Amino acid sequence: MPNIKSAEKRVKIIEKKTAQNKSIKSKISTYIKKFKVAVEKKDIQVAEIAYNDVISLLDKASSDNVIHKNSADRKKAHFAKLLDDLKKEVK
Repeated sequence: MPNIKSAEKRVKIIEKKTAQNKSIKSKISTYIKKFKVAVEKKDIQVAEIAYNDVISLLDKASSDNVIHKNSADRKKAHFAKLLDDLKKEVK
């Protein structure tokens, strides 16, 4: 337990930010699952919509320093490849 008032405030702030970050990461995971399910079902329209949502969330999270920029870029590249492979496979 912190003894200094400013340290007590920091603990409260950190708890609040941790909860926000966890919420954002959970939302990203949910949308990633939706995208992967659409890819598995080979539904291009749903996959494209889910892809755009995932990319948007990853960009926002990396700009807010919730996840590292390189991690977001790596995931975006991976999902883009999955979507491109799906489009080639269906045609």
